[in-house]
Amino acid sequence: MGIVYLVQHGEKERGPGDPGLTGRGREQAALAGERLRAKGLRAVYAGPLLRARQTGAIVADACGLEVRVDARVTERMNWDGAVPFARFAADWARTAADRDFTPSTGDSSRAAGERFRAFLEDRGAAGPIAVACHGGVTVDLLRTLLGDERVPEALLREGVPPGAITTLDGSDVIAIAAADHLGG
Repeated sequence: MGIVYLVQHGEKERGPGDPGLTGRGREQAALAGERLRAKGLRAVYAGPLLRARQTGAIVADACGLEVRVDARVTERMNWDGAVPFARFAADWARTAADRDFTPSTGDSSRAAGERFRAFLEDRGAAGPIAVACHGGVTVDLLRTLLGDERVPEALLREGVPPGAITTLDGSDVIAIAAADHLGG
């Protein structure tokens, strides 16, 4: 698979549906792009949700590339406002606790991790690449690759920080949610 940099989308606007990045989120994406500029990226991919596409476009622009959208790297669930947030949050928590639970709106954690892994396998040795994606599906992938016991508890509890970069070399995890490029 080669080297893959998973870029957590930047801070997003609050609200249901398909919110975009805040000003701070665009800054986080730009800092990730600066970090990846010298890595010799061959491609930048993003999930179809606006915040991932915006993050991917900013990273791709910094690296002189175009962003490519692939639905296999989208979040396991996205709150669209059709159900009360409390119900969405309860379903989210249940998918995190029970990797095989499939909510009414989205994928199980296991299915999301497997589809992300399949995306990476399809990329073959095309690396290095960057993938602008989401915290939940990044954790789902890490749980698939490492097993639950090797994923940092803080990541399971708090999620991936906006703009953080997780680095893979094939299916080997090199760094998880690195955020030193984002400053204090």
